[in-house]
Amino acid sequence: MTNPQRTISREVSVTGPGLFSGENTTLTFGPAPQDSGITFVREQGGRTATIPAVVGNVMKRPRHTCLRNGTLSIETVEHCMAALAGLGIDNAVVKVSGGNLGELPMGDGSSRIFVEALQKAQPVQLEAERHPLIITQPVQVTLGDATLAALPGPTDYLEVIYEYEGPAPVGRQTVSYRLSQRPGQGDDFETRLSPARTFVFEHEANALRQQGFGKHLSPRDLLVISPTGPIDNAFRFADECARHKVLDLIGDIHLVGKPVYGRIVAHKSGHELNHVLARRLLEQQSMQGREGALKREALMDIRKVQRILPHRYPMLLVDRVLDVETDPLTGDPKRALGVKNVTFNDIFFQGHFPGTPLMPGVLIVEALAQLGGILLSQKLEHTGKLAVLLSMDKVKIRAPAVPGDQLVLEAVAVRVKARTGHVRCRAYVLDKLAAEADIKFMLVDAEPL
Repeated sequence: MTNPQRTISREVSVTGPGLFSGENTTLTFGPAPQDSGITFVREQGGRTATIPAVVGNVMKRPRHTCLRNGTLSIETVEHCMAALAGLGIDNAVVKVSGGNLGELPMGDGSSRIFVEALQKAQPVQLEAERHPLIITQPVQVTLGDATLAALPGPTDYLEVIYEYEGPAPVGRQTVSYRLSQRPGQGDDFETRLSPARTFVFEHEANALRQQGFGKHLSPRDLLVISPTGPIDNAFRFADECARHKVLDLIGDIHLVGKPVYGRIVAHKSGHELNHVLARRLLEQQSMQGREGALKREALMDIRKVQRILPHRYPMLLVDRVLDVETDPLTGDPKRALGVKNVTFNDIFFQGHFPGTPLMPGVLIVEALAQLGGILLSQKLEHTGKLAVLLSMDKVKIRAPAVPGDQLVLEAVAVRVKARTGHVRCRAYVLDKLAAEADIKFMLVDAEPL
């Protein structure tokens, strides 16, 4: 193997107060099997939530990154995710217990507390190869005067170039950093990035205190910068502010769920823009995956589709299933890819509309729901059950589908339980998004024919 995945050998825990609330929480890193990725487990008040560390689970928060599943959340995950990425840990279970907010221990405001814990946990190689996301086409996102661009570049590591501009005495700082999951091939994460601390300017610190945040902290605990320099503290690096921004960026981009290889150029970007770029990169990879799947032999032809779905002409709207992914850790369904070939012989074109044939948007959504039912059927305890539509949310028709088009359908599992399922669906024509919807199902016993 040229680029093997890694996990850790044993469990190790860290305990400490959160940055904003000051509540003590305990974080425990544990081993995980290959291809399972990073998964957070939130334990609170007798309840437990499993939260995969992917950008689809990000909740919008000011000044930090939050992951959520249902009513339980994990706050300030960026420094932990950066440590996992910086040390090349691909698979781990991260349990978080204690506190009401679920904030991770802040340590000294850097990533060092997590790096030291992971090193004690003894990283080890696994048998599977890594499956990186390689940037092949330029992607640029902006927010106000902040810009973030992902560019084709190295195909075996990530290069980050970050330009930060702040008020005096910080000014303009530029940092270049090379992140490689292969030990010894990139810049040293432990010494160059992990010690760079969260910083806040004096006027920002005063405003946060007035809002009730961070009252347990003093300038000795957090890097507070006045117009004359750090208060009761000192910079660890002349460019520590820019280095910490790179640290945050690496942690946020790792929420694509795999290593990213290429070049990222950033100007004043923060968490919100980092999340936007992570989503755009996944969209780009998803498009490439759809194109690749169309060239391979189908996983299910129409005969196999008919064994799962009770629909028949003229309401069977999935012609074939290209691929189905399941979670290697739990066996739960994760993602399905299917095809609906749009032809002029489809019965609905007789009246929708004469002279201007357009596939009804409601039928595009119906095709997505059918693929969602196929995805949920892959869970063992759902065998023989029927996925009945329960609700639809965030339904949007983005582009038309006309005769001759090939609708590529995608369904991603959000939550799968014994009696219910929630999937997030999208339909594409070439690289254009045609429709999207969040669909929930009730799983019922199928009546015999």
